[in-house]
Amino acid sequence: MKTEGTMYDLVIVGAGPYGLSVAAHAAAHGLNLRTFGRPMESWRAMPSGMFLKSEPWASHLSDPRGAFGLDTYARTRGVRAEHGVPLPVGFFADYGDWFARQTVPPLDERLIRSVTPHAGGFEVVTGDGEIFRTRTVALAVGVLPFMEIPGPLRGLPRGYVTHSSHHGELDGFTGRDVTVVGAGQAALETAAILTEQGARARILARSDRLNWNTLPPALDRGLWQSLRAPHTGLGCGWHNRLYADTPGLFRRLPAPTRERIFGSALGPAGAWWLRERFAAVADVRLATHLVSAEPTDDGRLWLDVSGPDGPSALETDHVIAATGFTPRLDRAAVLAPGLRKSLRTVGPGGAPEVGALFESSWPGLFLAGLLTAPSYGPSMRFVFGAGYTAGRLVRGVRQHLRATAGRGGLGRPRSGDTRTPASRA
Repeated sequence: MKTEGTMYDLVIVGAGPYGLSVAAHAAAHGLNLRTFGRPMESWRAMPSGMFLKSEPWASHLSDPRGAFGLDTYARTRGVRAEHGVPLPVGFFADYGDWFARQTVPPLDERLIRSVTPHAGGFEVVTGDGEIFRTRTVALAVGVLPFMEIPGPLRGLPRGYVTHSSHHGELDGFTGRDVTVVGAGQAALETAAILTEQGARARILARSDRLNWNTLPPALDRGLWQSLRAPHTGLGCGWHNRLYADTPGLFRRLPAPTRERIFGSALGPAGAWWLRERFAAVADVRLATHLVSAEPTDDGRLWLDVSGPDGPSALETDHVIAATGFTPRLDRAAVLAPGLRKSLRTVGPGGAPEVGALFESSWPGLFLAGLLTAPSYGPSMRFVFGAGYTAGRLVRGVRQHLRATAGRGGLGRPRSGDTRTPASRA
């Protein structure tokens, strides 16, 4: 394999909202960096009929001057980014491309095969086998590695079962019977689009009712109403204000409290603007659990379910699991196995513990996005969290570079483990 001779200050793995935001801050500070990944890949993979759930003013990528927000890009396109008016996900993906052109060095769109500790930092290997050396790594791989598939559906071929994030356009299901599992925005919007495109779509949901976000109140609505339920990038209310504005305080909460909030806050709900479209979905089965799934001889899928009236069964052509993402460290396969096993974790899901400046327990390995949500709270599940993350993470990188400059840059594991980094990978 070819090894590039440059020793980078920072390699960023991932080019979604978090990766691009970190890259913008790192470039502004003059770090010698390289960013790998296909820009806004997961956003481009969504069906064209989908819209942003977040408000435009809460969907900015982060640059140090705040000069390249979504509203600025919208003006270049002659579009008004207005409160209460949803924007297409394709428009947001185009914004990410524009942001990258304005703020970061050219991206390397190759995927990364592995990140392994090495003397002085890390070795990063691309999918085609080229090796890069770097003093620090920022892992910003988005949500796709962490997709959650219900147990009864795991292991079934893609012809029978897919995750909602697997799909671009959904027109290939026209005329087919499709069962969507879930009760959040992805499930409800997927079912609505399938119905609009001529599929027979149904919802299976464990919850006993569907939750819908309400029409957001005006930004300027008077002091009393603003005090009662302040606007935040995660919705109105004082709880959301805590999650949105003080992730650092969230990190200091007792571990059981963080786990409880992470598992329950900002739960599944549909956007207010989707409700009318969703009304066309005729088959909605609530308080229903999927018990088992088995292919039939004629290429369909037999589902055993348990609902309010007891056990029942149905046949369907395909199941789409719109069941979200779980930030488990064991799903971050890009990290070498020894490195993964060495990291301290938080919570029952096995997410990595993250320090005050987004550094993992392995010096020089920084994390961004969903993987940090059990440490920093619900805002890290959304684009909004990139604004809090990017500048602090790059500050942590710079501190690490200064601290290691006088001792050869060798990162050492914490928690009293005296093995060398190379021996642990």
